[in-house]
Amino acid sequence: MTRYILNRIGQTLLIIVIVSFLTFLLVNLMPKDQVYALYGTDISQEDYEILYKRLNLDKPILYRYGLWARNVLRGDWGISYQYHMPVGEVIGLKIGVTLYLSVVSTLISFPLGMLLGIITAVKRGKWQDTVLTLLANLTNSLPAFVVAIVMLYLFCIKRKLLPTSGFTFPWDDFPKHIRQIIMPMFCLSLGGIAGVCRQTRSSMLEAIRQDYVRTARSKGLQENTIVKRHVMRNGLVPIITLIGGRLAHIVGGSMFVENVFAIPGMGTLMIQSVNSVDVPIMQACVMMTALMISVAYLVTDLLYLAVDPRISLK
Repeated sequence: MTRYILNRIGQTLLIIVIVSFLTFLLVNLMPKDQVYALYGTDISQEDYEILYKRLNLDKPILYRYGLWARNVLRGDWGISYQYHMPVGEVIGLKIGVTLYLSVVSTLISFPLGMLLGIITAVKRGKWQDTVLTLLANLTNSLPAFVVAIVMLYLFCIKRKLLPTSGFTFPWDDFPKHIRQIIMPMFCLSLGGIAGVCRQTRSSMLEAIRQDYVRTARSKGLQENTIVKRHVMRNGLVPIITLIGGRLAHIVGGSMFVENVFAIPGMGTLMIQSVNSVDVPIMQACVMMTALMISVAYLVTDLLYLAVDPRISLK
């Protein structure tokens, strides 16, 4: 187990290095000028040249990447062009919101999705299966930001039932938190519920066709006992592999949802940094997102190994 974990950590670090280099390369190829983004367009040509060299923009890109990577390893992500404060402090104020939304959305979507998937599998061919499968296929194809815009219009602009923007942690003001988080959480969880429901249905139906289920039925076991002890126990194991992918989807999709509802998270910060050419923030946001997704996949692999002893570490 230790060797496997070290191997996966090594793979994760390699992915982070590759992502960091590609991000640094693409960000520095943007057409907008970093000097003007940081100091404004009112500076003279002489000041521009001085600042251009101060930012090491006259150096080769590999040299600049080396300097940036060395500073990052020391904990220095640079100074934000927009906020004029250390990038680490800016990210620290935003990342907690995105992590909170991602974790809560996952905790909502997986239990509900698995429950609905079990119902569709057990009631295969009946009206419950038809209705739930149709709704799952429909909602799974809806982008989160489209659902967010529709809900914003219906419940905020049209009915004025819920606030249009903002975010408050539950330990600060719980009633306000509930009113602010209903729509964003619905948008982030809807696709997850549909996806998990479809995957659970497929896994359960595959498990139902196995020989051990027919053997259990031939022994006279009740159908509820067979489903609980045999079908669910084996059919739900593949669902664990969806956790990492779902977290990755939420982290990416939250960018649009946070922007629609003006939630001060990583998604909103990323869009603002792109619009203002805040290069240090852009690089840090991509790196933190890649790190969170990599850790989510690592945890998923470990959970899969813990739940299914038939998997060999080799």
